[in-house]
Amino acid sequence: MEVLVTGAAGFIGWKVCELLLEDGHRVTGVDNLNDAYDVRLKQWRLAQLLPRADFKFHKVDICDLQGLRPLFKDGFDAVINLAARAGVRYSVENPWVYCETNVGGTLNLLELCRERRIPKFVLASTSSLYGKNNPVPFREDANTDGPLSPYAASKKAAEALCYSYHHLHGLDVTVLRYFTVYGPAGRPDMALFRFVKWLSEDQPVVIYGDGGQSRDFTYVEDIARGTVAGLKRLGYEVINLGSDRPVVLREALRMIEERMGKRAEIRWEAAHAADMRATWAEIGKARELLGWEPRTELGEGLTALVEWYGAWAG
Repeated sequence: MEVLVTGAAGFIGWKVCELLLEDGHRVTGVDNLNDAYDVRLKQWRLAQLLPRADFKFHKVDICDLQGLRPLFKDGFDAVINLAARAGVRYSVENPWVYCETNVGGTLNLLELCRERRIPKFVLASTSSLYGKNNPVPFREDANTDGPLSPYAASKKAAEALCYSYHHLHGLDVTVLRYFTVYGPAGRPDMALFRFVKWLSEDQPVVIYGDGGQSRDFTYVEDIARGTVAGLKRLGYEVINLGSDRPVVLREALRMIEERMGKRAEIRWEAAHAADMRATWAEIGKARELLGWEPRTELGEGLTALVEWYGAWAG
Protein backbone atom coordinates (compact mmCIF):
# COMPACT_ATOMS: atom_id res chain seq x y z
CA MET A 1 0.00 0.00 0.00
CA GLU A 2 0.92 3.66 -0.46
CA VAL A 3 0.11 5.37 2.85
CA LEU A 4 0.31 9.02 3.84
CA VAL A 5 1.02 9.50 7.55
CA THR A 6 0.68 13.00 8.95
CA GLY A 7 2.49 13.85 12.16
CA ALA A 8 5.20 11.41 11.06
CA ALA A 9 7.79 12.89 13.44
CA GLY A 10 5.35 12.74 16.32
CA PHE A 11 5.37 10.20 19.13
CA ILE A 12 2.73 7.88 17.66
CA GLY A 13 3.36 8.81 14.02
CA TRP A 14 6.97 7.67 14.16
CA LYS A 15 5.99 4.24 15.46
CA VAL A 16 3.14 3.88 12.95
CA CYS A 17 5.55 4.65 10.11
CA GLU A 18 8.01 2.06 11.44
CA LEU A 19 5.36 -0.65 11.57
CA LEU A 20 4.03 0.17 8.11
CA LEU A 21 7.55 0.00 6.65
CA GLU A 22 8.22 -3.29 8.43
CA ASP A 23 5.02 -4.65 6.86
CA GLY A 24 6.29 -3.75 3.38
CA HIS A 25 4.21 -0.62 2.72
CA ARG A 26 5.50 2.60 1.16
CA VAL A 27 5.08 5.60 3.44
CA THR A 28 4.97 9.31 2.77
CA GLY A 29 5.44 11.22 6.01
CA VAL A 30 4.27 14.77 6.64
CA ASP A 31 5.11 16.95 9.63
CA ASN A 32 5.62 20.67 10.17
CA LEU A 33 8.19 20.05 12.95
CA ASN A 34 6.72 22.84 15.06
CA ASP A 35 8.11 23.85 18.45
CA ALA A 36 5.05 22.91 20.53
CA TYR A 37 7.62 20.86 22.48
CA ASP A 38 11.35 20.10 22.22
CA VAL A 39 12.05 19.77 18.49
CA ARG A 40 15.05 17.56 19.22
CA LEU A 41 12.65 14.74 20.05
CA LYS A 42 10.92 15.11 16.69
CA GLN A 43 14.26 15.20 14.90
CA TRP A 44 15.41 12.07 16.77
CA ARG A 45 12.28 10.16 15.73
CA LEU A 46 12.55 11.35 12.14
CA ALA A 47 16.19 10.27 12.02
CA GLN A 48 15.05 6.68 12.70
CA LEU A 49 12.88 6.82 9.55
CA LEU A 50 14.85 8.79 6.97
CA PRO A 51 17.31 6.00 6.08
CA ARG A 52 14.45 3.70 5.07
CA ALA A 53 14.18 3.32 1.28
CA ASP A 54 10.38 3.24 1.22
CA PHE A 55 9.97 6.37 3.37
CA LYS A 56 9.64 9.87 1.93
CA PHE A 57 9.32 12.97 4.12
CA HIS A 58 7.82 16.39 3.44
CA LYS A 59 7.91 19.30 5.87
CA VAL A 60 4.36 20.55 5.39
CA ASP A 61 1.66 21.84 7.75
CA ILE A 62 -1.72 20.13 7.33
CA CYS A 63 -3.30 23.57 7.74
CA ASP A 64 -1.71 24.53 4.39
CA LEU A 65 -4.09 23.10 1.80
CA GLN A 66 -2.07 24.32 -1.17
CA GLY A 67 1.12 22.94 0.33
CA LEU A 68 -0.52 19.54 0.75
CA ARG A 69 -2.13 19.33 -2.67
CA PRO A 70 1.01 18.41 -4.71
CA LEU A 71 1.63 15.43 -2.42
CA PHE A 72 -1.71 13.97 -3.45
CA LYS A 73 -1.20 14.17 -7.21
CA ASP A 74 -0.34 10.46 -7.52
CA GLY A 75 -2.86 9.40 -4.91
CA PHE A 76 -2.61 7.11 -1.88
CA ASP A 77 -4.36 3.96 -0.77
CA ALA A 78 -4.93 5.45 2.68
CA VAL A 79 -4.33 8.51 4.84
CA ILE A 80 -3.58 8.21 8.57
CA ASN A 81 -4.02 11.59 10.24
CA LEU A 82 -1.87 11.71 13.37
CA ALA A 83 -0.92 15.38 13.06
CA ALA A 84 -2.54 17.31 15.88
CA ARG A 85 -2.16 19.87 18.57
CA ALA A 86 -2.41 17.63 21.61
CA GLY A 87 -2.60 18.28 25.34
CA VAL A 88 -5.45 19.40 27.51
CA ARG A 89 -4.04 22.25 29.57
CA TYR A 90 -2.38 24.32 26.84
CA SER A 91 -5.59 24.15 24.80
CA VAL A 92 -7.23 26.29 27.50
CA GLU A 93 -4.58 28.97 26.96
CA ASN A 94 -4.56 28.86 23.15
CA PRO A 95 -7.70 27.21 21.78
CA TRP A 96 -7.30 28.79 18.34
CA VAL A 97 -4.27 26.74 17.30
CA TYR A 98 -6.11 23.55 18.34
CA CYS A 99 -9.06 24.39 16.12
CA GLU A 100 -6.80 25.38 13.22
CA THR A 101 -4.87 22.10 13.25
CA ASN A 102 -7.31 19.54 14.61
CA VAL A 103 -10.37 20.81 12.76
CA GLY A 104 -9.09 22.82 9.80
CA GLY A 105 -6.19 20.47 9.09
CA THR A 106 -8.45 17.43 9.22
CA LEU A 107 -10.88 19.13 6.85
CA ASN A 108 -8.05 19.79 4.37
CA LEU A 109 -7.08 16.12 4.37
CA LEU A 110 -10.66 14.92 4.02
CA GLU A 111 -11.22 17.24 1.09
CA LEU A 112 -8.08 16.01 -0.65
CA CYS A 113 -9.21 12.42 -0.08
CA ARG A 114 -12.51 13.32 -1.74
CA GLU A 115 -10.80 15.03 -4.68
CA ARG A 116 -8.33 12.20 -5.30
CA ARG A 117 -10.77 9.38 -4.48
CA ILE A 118 -8.59 7.99 -1.72
CA PRO A 119 -10.67 5.19 -0.18
CA LYS A 120 -9.47 5.04 3.44
CA PHE A 121 -9.00 7.62 6.21
CA VAL A 122 -7.85 6.93 9.78
CA LEU A 123 -8.23 9.69 12.38
CA ALA A 124 -6.39 9.78 15.69
CA SER A 125 -8.83 10.94 18.36
CA THR A 126 -8.77 10.95 22.14
CA SER A 127 -10.26 9.52 25.31
CA SER A 128 -10.64 13.13 26.47
CA LEU A 129 -13.97 13.20 24.60
CA TYR A 130 -15.61 11.12 27.33
CA GLY A 131 -15.53 13.96 29.86
CA LYS A 132 -16.48 13.43 33.50
CA ASN A 133 -20.06 12.11 33.50
CA ASN A 134 -19.78 8.80 31.64
CA PRO A 135 -19.54 5.51 33.54
CA VAL A 136 -16.24 3.62 33.29
CA PRO A 137 -15.00 1.75 31.42
CA PHE A 138 -15.77 4.12 28.55
CA ARG A 139 -17.65 2.61 25.63
CA GLU A 140 -17.58 4.12 22.16
CA ASP A 141 -21.34 4.79 22.26
CA ALA A 142 -21.04 6.94 25.41
CA ASN A 143 -22.18 10.56 25.31
CA THR A 144 -19.39 12.91 24.20
CA ASP A 145 -21.35 16.17 24.41
CA GLY A 146 -19.43 17.40 27.47
CA PRO A 147 -15.79 17.95 26.45
CA LEU A 148 -13.80 19.48 29.31
CA SER A 149 -11.22 21.27 27.15
CA PRO A 150 -10.88 22.94 23.75
CA TYR A 151 -8.58 20.05 22.81
CA ALA A 152 -11.34 17.52 23.38
CA ALA A 153 -13.87 19.78 21.62
CA SER A 154 -11.59 20.11 18.59
CA LYS A 155 -11.27 16.33 18.30
CA LYS A 156 -15.04 15.93 18.58
CA ALA A 157 -15.40 18.37 15.68
CA ALA A 158 -12.85 16.39 13.65
CA GLU A 159 -14.80 13.18 14.28
CA ALA A 160 -17.99 14.88 13.12
CA LEU A 161 -16.33 16.05 9.89
CA CYS A 162 -15.13 12.50 9.26
CA TYR A 163 -18.66 11.19 9.55
CA SER A 164 -19.95 13.86 7.15
CA TYR A 165 -17.38 12.86 4.52
CA HIS A 166 -18.23 9.20 5.03
CA HIS A 167 -21.93 9.91 4.62
CA LEU A 168 -21.65 12.29 1.65
CA HIS A 169 -18.72 10.83 -0.28
CA GLY A 170 -18.46 7.20 0.79
CA LEU A 171 -15.08 7.64 2.46
CA ASP A 172 -14.21 4.65 4.64
CA VAL A 173 -13.24 6.09 8.04
CA THR A 174 -11.88 4.58 11.23
CA VAL A 175 -11.68 6.92 14.24
CA LEU A 176 -9.34 5.67 16.95
CA ARG A 177 -9.70 7.09 20.47
CA TYR A 178 -6.32 6.76 22.15
CA PHE A 179 -5.94 6.39 25.91
CA THR A 180 -2.89 8.04 27.60
CA VAL A 181 -0.07 6.86 25.36
CA TYR A 182 3.42 6.51 26.88
CA GLY A 183 6.77 4.97 26.03
CA PRO A 184 10.25 5.79 24.69
CA ALA A 185 10.61 9.11 22.86
CA GLY A 186 7.23 10.21 24.16
CA ARG A 187 5.71 13.65 24.48
CA PRO A 188 7.52 15.61 27.22
CA ASP A 189 4.30 17.19 28.50
CA MET A 190 2.88 13.78 29.49
CA ALA A 191 3.02 12.75 33.15
CA LEU A 192 5.14 9.61 32.91
CA PHE A 193 7.77 11.27 30.72
CA ARG A 194 7.88 14.24 33.10
CA PHE A 195 8.24 12.00 36.14
CA VAL A 196 11.23 10.25 34.58
CA LYS A 197 12.80 13.56 33.53
CA TRP A 198 12.34 15.24 36.91
CA LEU A 199 13.66 12.25 38.85
CA SER A 200 16.63 11.99 36.49
CA GLU A 201 17.44 15.67 37.08
CA ASP A 202 16.79 15.49 40.86
CA GLN A 203 13.97 18.00 40.54
CA PRO A 204 10.66 17.97 42.46
CA VAL A 205 7.91 15.95 40.80
CA VAL A 206 4.79 18.05 40.24
CA ILE A 207 1.44 16.32 40.76
CA TYR A 208 -1.82 18.14 40.13
CA GLY A 209 -4.61 17.28 42.55
CA ASP A 210 -4.20 14.48 45.09
CA GLY A 211 -2.49 11.97 42.79
CA GLY A 212 -5.47 9.63 43.10
CA GLN A 213 -6.58 10.19 39.52
CA SER A 214 -6.27 7.11 37.34
CA ARG A 215 -5.22 6.71 33.74
CA ASP A 216 -5.48 3.87 31.25
CA PHE A 217 -1.79 4.06 30.29
CA THR A 218 -1.24 2.42 26.89
CA TYR A 219 2.15 1.60 25.40
CA VAL A 220 3.05 3.34 22.15
CA GLU A 221 3.85 0.13 20.26
CA ASP A 222 0.41 -1.26 21.11
CA ILE A 223 -1.22 1.97 19.92
CA ALA A 224 0.77 1.86 16.69
CA ARG A 225 -0.29 -1.74 16.01
CA GLY A 226 -3.92 -0.77 16.55
CA THR A 227 -3.55 2.19 14.23
CA VAL A 228 -2.16 0.06 11.43
CA ALA A 229 -4.97 -2.46 12.03
CA GLY A 230 -7.36 0.47 11.63
CA LEU A 231 -6.58 0.50 7.89
CA LYS A 232 -9.11 -2.32 7.56
CA ARG A 233 -12.22 -1.32 5.54
CA LEU A 234 -15.06 -0.95 8.05
CA GLY A 235 -17.36 1.76 6.68
CA TYR A 236 -17.40 4.20 9.58
CA GLU A 237 -16.33 3.08 13.05
CA VAL A 238 -15.15 4.69 16.28
CA ILE A 239 -12.85 2.38 18.24
CA ASN A 240 -11.12 2.72 21.61
CA LEU A 241 -7.45 1.77 21.91
CA GLY A 242 -6.46 1.44 25.56
CA SER A 243 -4.90 -0.99 27.99
CA ASP A 244 -8.18 -1.69 29.86
CA ARG A 245 -6.08 -1.57 33.06
CA PRO A 246 -6.21 1.88 34.67
CA VAL A 247 -3.52 2.74 37.21
CA VAL A 248 -3.55 5.45 39.89
CA LEU A 249 -1.01 8.18 39.19
CA ARG A 250 0.72 7.83 42.56
CA GLU A 251 1.22 4.12 41.87
CA ALA A 252 2.71 4.86 38.44
CA LEU A 253 5.18 7.24 40.10
CA ARG A 254 6.10 4.57 42.66
CA MET A 255 6.87 2.14 39.82
CA ILE A 256 9.13 4.71 38.16
CA GLU A 257 10.90 5.37 41.47
CA GLU A 258 11.63 1.64 41.77
CA ARG A 259 13.12 1.48 38.28
CA MET A 260 15.26 4.57 38.80
CA GLY A 261 16.31 3.77 42.38
CA LYS A 262 15.21 7.21 43.57
CA ARG A 263 12.53 8.70 45.79
CA ALA A 264 10.59 11.66 44.46
CA GLU A 265 10.18 14.94 46.26
CA ILE A 266 6.57 15.73 45.37
CA ARG A 267 5.28 19.25 44.84
CA TRP A 268 1.52 19.27 45.00
CA GLU A 269 -0.44 21.66 42.80
CA ALA A 270 -4.16 22.32 42.50
CA ALA A 271 -6.11 20.08 40.14
CA HIS A 272 -6.81 21.57 36.71
CA ALA A 273 -10.44 22.02 35.67
CA ALA A 274 -9.73 20.51 32.24
CA ASP A 275 -8.29 17.27 33.66
CA MET A 276 -10.40 14.14 33.87
CA ARG A 277 -10.48 12.20 37.14
CA ALA A 278 -10.26 8.82 35.45
CA THR A 279 -9.91 7.17 32.06
CA TRP A 280 -10.58 3.53 31.32
CA ALA A 281 -11.13 1.99 27.89
CA GLU A 282 -13.65 -0.72 27.10
CA ILE A 283 -11.82 -2.45 24.24
CA GLY A 284 -14.21 -5.20 23.15
CA LYS A 285 -14.82 -3.43 19.85
CA ALA A 286 -11.10 -3.29 19.04
CA ARG A 287 -10.82 -7.01 19.74
CA GLU A 288 -13.85 -7.83 17.60
CA LEU A 289 -13.27 -5.55 14.59
CA LEU A 290 -9.49 -5.23 14.49
CA GLY A 291 -8.32 -8.41 16.21
CA TRP A 292 -6.31 -6.10 18.48
CA GLU A 293 -5.47 -6.07 22.14
CA PRO A 294 -2.64 -4.57 24.18
CA ARG A 295 0.43 -6.73 24.79
CA THR A 296 2.65 -4.55 26.98
CA GLU A 297 2.25 -4.43 30.76
CA LEU A 298 2.85 -1.07 32.43
CA GLY A 299 5.93 -2.32 34.27
CA GLU A 300 7.55 -3.49 31.04
CA GLY A 301 6.69 -0.25 29.28
CA LEU A 302 8.04 1.92 32.11
CA THR A 303 11.32 0.00 32.08
CA ALA A 304 11.65 0.74 28.34
CA LEU A 305 10.85 4.43 28.92
CA VAL A 306 13.39 4.78 31.75
CA GLU A 307 16.12 3.02 29.76
CA TRP A 308 15.45 5.08 26.64
CA TYR A 309 15.48 8.36 28.58
CA GLY A 310 18.78 7.47 30.25
CA ALA A 311 20.39 6.84 26.86
CA TRP A 312 18.83 9.90 25.19
CA ALA A 313 19.52 12.43 27.94
CA GLY A 314 22.75 10.89 29.12
